[in-house]
Amino acid sequence: MPRSSDTQAAPSGASASELIDARIADLGDWRGHTLARVRALIHEAVPEVIEEWKWRGTPVWSHAGIICTGETYKTYVKLTFAKGASLDDPRGLFNSSLEGNTRRAIDIHEGAKIDGPALKALIAAAATLNSVKKPARTRKSD
Repeated sequence: MPRSSDTQAAPSGASASELIDARIADLGDWRGHTLARVRALIHEAVPEVIEEWKWRGTPVWSHAGIICTGETYKTYVKLTFAKGASLDDPRGLFNSSLEGNTRRAIDIHEGAKIDGPALKALIAAAATLNSVKKPARTRKSD
């Protein structure tokens, strides 16, 4: 059973995991299957991932910070990696939001083949990046 954040439950009392389950079921087409496949890969890559439901209906996967979001549109499913610009992407999975300084995204269109091992490596790298503590900044004295 996916873990979910207790703080991101909907007013109905449903957990984030239950809301993501419902989104997948409600889509009922290739987008639902794609979101379910991506979700499974996220859980394989980072078994301790936390599922959240934010911004009025966006599935979010976190581990020491946001790993990625899973948005569904009419013609594609978008995985937006919060710190994607800082990740190595040797297989060239990122194909959207390439101009930003922080985030990167993967748009998955109907019929596209998902490179599971490469996506899992990217997800694991994002979780690791979130876990790395930045050194404390020191103030220069005058």
